[in-house]
Amino acid sequence: MPDTRVALAAIAGAHGIQGEVRLKLFADSPASLDRHKVFEAGGRVLTLRTIRAATGGAIARFAEIADRTAAEALRGTVLTIARADLPPPEPGEYYHADLIGLPVVDSDGASIGVVVAVENFGAGDILEIEKPGGARFMVPFTPLAVPEVGAAVIVDAAFVD
Repeated sequence: MPDTRVALAAIAGAHGIQGEVRLKLFADSPASLDRHKVFEAGGRVLTLRTIRAATGGAIARFAEIADRTAAEALRGTVLTIARADLPPPEPGEYYHADLIGLPVVDSDGASIGVVVAVENFGAGDILEIEKPGGARFMVPFTPLAVPEVGAAVIVDAAFVD
């Protein structure tokens, strides 16, 4: 998966007048971003100078953003890194990028479809699965509904639409 990009944050808007930006974090903490320093951001590269925690996310300064106008122009821009640059996940943890594209089978091994998205609407992760005919359904990403993840995602038959 060397070409896979992983989103760590999105620019939510400007903070102040000197080019700082508010970030919505998809990572655990501002320290997760501080480890990487360089991000792809909508076709350009941004170099992280500073980052600090803030209510609802973080405040960051990038070398390439000099003022409020430049910061506002990047509102909604997603900051990504290469999947290969992330550390291996702990047992029982998964990067969303690793789940997307995995085949989905039931506990008997019958093919159900493929994972096309991982969503989180506030109550926990949900896998969006596309069946061979194109119909999609969602399954909570919990041990009850998804007892195993490996080369394929195993979904309990009770959760299959």
